[in-house]
Amino acid sequence: MARRSPKTPVSTPADLDARKAKILESVVVEHVDTAMPVGSSSVASAPGLDVSPATVRSEMVTLEREGFLTQPHTSAGRIPTDKGYRYFVDHLQSGVLGKAQQHQVKDFFANVRGEVEDVLEQTSTLLTKMTSYTSVVMGAGHSQAKILNVQLVNLDARHQLLVTVFSDGLVLKNSLMTTFDASHEEVAEASKQLNALLIGTTLGESIQVPSRGDHVAALVRDAASVLHKEKPTTEGEQVYIGGSSKVAESFDGVETVQKVLSILEQELLVVSLVQDILELDISVSIGTENGYEPLSAASVIVAPVTIDGNSVGAVGLLGPTRMKYREAMIAAETVSKHLTQHFGGEEIV
Repeated sequence: MARRSPKTPVSTPADLDARKAKILESVVVEHVDTAMPVGSSSVASAPGLDVSPATVRSEMVTLEREGFLTQPHTSAGRIPTDKGYRYFVDHLQSGVLGKAQQHQVKDFFANVRGEVEDVLEQTSTLLTKMTSYTSVVMGAGHSQAKILNVQLVNLDARHQLLVTVFSDGLVLKNSLMTTFDASHEEVAEASKQLNALLIGTTLGESIQVPSRGDHVAALVRDAASVLHKEKPTTEGEQVYIGGSSKVAESFDGVETVQKVLSILEQELLVVSLVQDILELDISVSIGTENGYEPLSAASVIVAPVTIDGNSVGAVGLLGPTRMKYREAMIAAETVSKHLTQHFGGEEIV
């Protein structure tokens, strides 16, 4: 299956004059709502467009010639092309979730519990409920998570418990057995030094441990050695897809539905698609921009989840090219911000 190079930029169509831009917007909005070709008479009645159907018809011919619209049948109206949707998306003004959805998201993250995998899976369900599109929620895997806190607890003089908290919500617990009696003061000092050495690092990352011969240094070395050997519970990216059944509702034609579902069943391709979009520094990939022929009738919206400037995952939505872009983009961006806060403790602004 042919893949687009992840380094190929998505081209931005040249600016249109105000009237053509308004006509294109009207066509996109109506086609998204009705799934039908849009005629000049319907566009001419759009608010803020004070021109005759004949003028609209002439402008639509020009937009078709320039590749923004296409006419599926000679007797029908017109529908947007990928280029037309790209222009529409690139000129969308930002918005906010409705109050009901704001409460839905806040309530979800106030009450969601469980391991990171459980949170990601439940988040995919949330996104689908909010938008009625298929959702993709991706975690970067524990191997990329950074250490947030380390705590060494003295269970008895020669038995310590090492608790390590990571940026993606993972908590590791390891037992240490020493050949000497460690005091509570020595264990507390070892915890302090471990935090100074390990906060901001990842599992397996090399650090400079003390070479002194005292008990505190020995505890630090033992703890660091245990973490260095620790293997993440999940290798690679974790992918959770919610609402696969929405594909049949969103796309026209059995063949198209089957093609889209075939992509969603291949997690590596989904990960590659999301990563390519993030690398291109765009939030929406439309139709043929996806690089997969089976997704030529689909759009994918992606919002990264970042903690301390590092990507720890992403949330996305997949739907037809005639999807409700503004609503879907706002939903993905809002959920990504809440996931960032959930895993990293950052405040949402």
